[in-house]
Amino acid sequence: METLNFHSFTKKIYIKAPLEKLYWCWACSEGLCSWFLREAIFTQEKDGERTLSESIQAGDRYTWRWHNWDGKEEGTVLHANGKDTVEFTFAGKTQVKVELIPEKGSVLVALKQYHIPTDEESKLHIHVGCSNGWTFWLANLKAYLEHNILLHEKELDLRAVPMAAFEYVNI
Repeated sequence: METLNFHSFTKKIYIKAPLEKLYWCWACSEGLCSWFLREAIFTQEKDGERTLSESIQAGDRYTWRWHNWDGKEEGTVLHANGKDTVEFTFAGKTQVKVELIPEKGSVLVALKQYHIPTDEESKLHIHVGCSNGWTFWLANLKAYLEHNILLHEKELDLRAVPMAAFEYVNI
């Protein structure tokens, strides 16, 4: 049995949607911005920026921006198989792997974030913060694909609220 630790965490959710639609939600700018981000830019080393609907490939660099947060996340796509798995760097040196596994009329979305440093700041901001964040975003993805609703706040600007990222569950 695997034990809980601060080096990694896994979040899973069943979603009743076609595998291809779920992959699209993770593997192109248009898909990611439909349920998750305000902006997602993927850049190829040789050919420049990918189009909004173009699938990501290993080696692509990305810049992500959220609603209600002025910061950005930058990283690299490590793996994208065009079908059921994407993997990317995230929050510094950590990595995130998303696997889509068809099961019993649904798709199991299994997200694992790993290589998390275990200093106190990383435990709080990466392990706890990202674990909470991914829990919300996976629920948002399910609400979007199964019920065509989004749970995150896009209309009210909460950026001026100092503790918004820690207190609001839908940013």
